[in-house]
Formats: sequence, C-alpha cells, structure tokens
Amino acid sequence: MKNLNEMTDEELALSYVGGCNKAFDLLLQRNQSKLFSYILFVVRDHNLADDIFQETFVKVITRLQEGRYTASGRFASWIMRIAHNVIMDRYRLQKSDRIVETNEDNNLGNIGIPTELFDTSIESRYVNEQVLLDVKKLMNKLPPTQREVVFMRFYQELSFKEIAELTNVSINTALGRMRYAIINLRRMAKEHNIVLQLV
Repeated sequence: MKNLNEMTDEELALSYVGGCNKAFDLLLQRNQSKLFSYILFVVRDHNLADDIFQETFVKVITRLQEGRYTASGRFASWIMRIAHNVIMDRYRLQKSDRIVETNEDNNLGNIGIPTELFDTSIESRYVNEQVLLDVKKLMNKLPPTQREVVFMRFYQELSFKEIAELTNVSINTALGRMRYAIINLRRMAKEHNIVLQLV
C-alpha cells in the first residue's frame, strides 16, 4: 500500500471513505489554505469565511461518508464547488445582490502578485505596487459573483471552462461576469483617476 504522503488527493479521499481518518487530515492540510483564501476573497469577512470554511468541510465529510464522491475529477475542484454553493446559499439567505463595502481586514496581502516579477528599478517597483494596491481596492467593490470569477481566473489561473464548472454556470455566464467585472473596474478607475497600467 502507498504511503499517505505519496497519494493524490483523490486517492486520499477514497482512503478516508475506506476508514483511514489520517487520510482526511492530510487532505485538509493540503487544501485548507487555498480554499480559505478563495472563500475569504469572495465574502471579505474573516469570521464569515471561517464559518463557510467549516460548513464546507462538514459537507465534504458528509458527502464522502455517503459515498457521493467519485475520483473521476480533481478533488480540489470538487471541494471548491461545494464552497461556492455554500457561499451562494449564504448570499441567497441575505438577499445580498448589492455591492459589498470594503473593510480593513481583507487587503488580500497573502494572495498578492509577487512584485519581484516586475522591473527592479525603485520607481517602477513603487508604481507597480501602487497599481496593484489600487486594483485590489477596486476589486473589493465588485459584486461577489464578479469578484469570484476574477479571483478564479487571475489568482488561481483557472480556465473559463473550470470556472463555469465550479460555479455551476455556463461558460458564457462566466465570460459575461468577467466582462462586467472589467467594465466595472475600468469605470471605477476612471471615476477615481486611477491609472491601471504596470510599468
């Protein structure tokens, strides 16, 4: 039998279903940071993100124990879809189709784009850091569905097909949300005289 550390997430999930609790501990360890970052980015409230994260993993455990997981797809995509559904259920309950206000707790510092990738001159680095900060502030003002698709596309580098599958919408809807997100970002940038161009 394979060592747990050598198993894929899909194999670990099936091992947990077979009765190995340590397999689930490793699954949680491998996926918690990425999943929590995604949830926090969408809901923008640390306490709510904690609640949704826990609710997501309760659903993951329940579905695994009920035999509702097959290793036909990526485990990470499967749990992201569950998290997305939990988030959308929360928004439906709150009837929250409004633009979410910015709060100080969620500056996305741990998800940021590494600035070392840019030109190393001090002036260029300063300008690029400012542009990225401005983009993050503007993104926080997008509606949740648009913020979600931007996060999945640019921070998790998912394809629109994967985004559509994870969010249970058509590819056209995912593309439409991205289009509206870009339109809104451009409009907000223009209103605030922000130049969104890296140097």
